[in-house]
Amino acid sequence: MKNELSRALTHRHVQMIAIGGAIGTGLFLGSGSAIQKAGPALILAYLIAGIFCFFMMRAIGELILSDKSKNSFIEFVKVYMGRGWEFIIGWTYWLCWASLAMADLTASGIYLRYWFPNLPQWLTALIIILVLLIFNLLSVGLFGELESCFSSIKVLAILALIGTGIILLLTQANVGGNEVSIMNLFNHGGFFPKGAIGFMAAFPMVIFAFTGIEMVGLASGETANPEKDIPQAVNTLPFRIGLFYIGSMFVLMCIYPW
Repeated sequence: MKNELSRALTHRHVQMIAIGGAIGTGLFLGSGSAIQKAGPALILAYLIAGIFCFFMMRAIGELILSDKSKNSFIEFVKVYMGRGWEFIIGWTYWLCWASLAMADLTASGIYLRYWFPNLPQWLTALIIILVLLIFNLLSVGLFGELESCFSSIKVLAILALIGTGIILLLTQANVGGNEVSIMNLFNHGGFFPKGAIGFMAAFPMVIFAFTGIEMVGLASGETANPEKDIPQAVNTLPFRIGLFYIGSMFVLMCIYPW
């Protein structure tokens, strides 16, 4: 008996997975260290990396729609490069996500200790692992709903940050003894305060921040209407990068000098 995927992910699920995949701990927590390495030039680093990510996602989208019998982009490696490369790339990708999961659990513990300073970090990680495991094992439709919920929270948080920053910028408010101004991007050592070395040093964290945008490619096998939903998710990627990454970094460094 052949097992078939349920294809329970709707248009809304795919769009929210695409949005949520582009927002993670690399933006919320890792951007601080990236700012220290590159200063305001981090905005340009996000722009450059975002352009490359967009072309990569266009390529993934073309592959997925060329043969919908393939359930993820990893399967195309076997077709074009052979079983050996499929094995290497598939397990390397799994290892990357296993490592990323540990980083996300650590970040979650750091967040929660702000409100619950006496909460052991290992307990936080254990609870989150169990909750996510249960939701993922139950059904793909439930995973889609959970991802939509979490993505909505992240989107609202970033929109609130950007909206508040724009208001402070327009009113030229004073925050922490610093005037909110676009000139904060240029007055403290220039736009490239750490030079080319600092600019390049920020790219590993920038690329890490984009980890997850390819989730649309993994979810294609469970998508009810991939011909419509996948292109829309890919083609809106520049807007998401411009709003969530470049927009948030712009207002943040206008509010607080790097």
